Amino acid sequence: MQFLLDGFLEFMFRGGFVMWPLLVLSVVMVALVIERSFFWVRLHGRRGRARFARLVDALRRGQRERVEAIRSERPDAYADLAWTLVELGPSDANAVAASEEARPRLDRFLGTLATIVTAAPLLGILGTVSGIIKSFALLGGRSMPDPAHVSHGIAEALVATASGLSLALVTLFPYMIFRAQSDRAVGRMETIIAAAQSGPSRSVSGGGEVQHGERTASAAAARA
Repeated sequence: MQFLLDGFLEFMFRGGFVMWPLLVLSVVMVALVIERSFFWVRLHGRRGRARFARLVDALRRGQRERVEAIRSERPDAYADLAWTLVELGPSDANAVAASEEARPRLDRFLGTLATIVTAAPLLGILGTVSGIIKSFALLGGRSMPDPAHVSHGIAEALVATASGLSLALVTLFPYMIFRAQSDRAVGRMETIIAAAQSGPSRSVSGGGEVQHGERTASAAAARA
């Protein structure tokens, strides 16, 4: 264990000061990838797909209480959208507003991952420039420089560049996967909206059926 720790610290110091910001970005990236992976597995996994199918079926049948029961099991973006359409009505305005409200949950941390993809290579280039400057500073002196010191600057440049590019590549793949999952979720939300708008004009609540128009008229009469 001590051998691994010593090797890690030696690698970090060899890459220069930019290695520590890269380490922080690596830790952040791992934490975000784990969180987003759990989120999408729950939403689009086997149980999530079955739950989505039940939700769409309930909307098409106009089963208000069934939609509420599915949402109470575990609220998510799909269930919240469906419940909003049931409560407020499946108009285009309500559908757009509910979709916009759910979108940040789907795109959460994508901006941070994209920033890491962009910043990591730039930090690597900064380390490259720093290492080359150190090497040329030694070569530009009056006395013959120690080859070991010159090679240290070159090693810093190479290690920093390789580390920055590696972090960017490792982050890019989960970012693209999560972006694809977000686009897929938008398509599913459109399916939910279509199911709510194409469902029967009556919503089942308890043992009876109540028309949307009758509920609206009753509410207007109560306000009057």
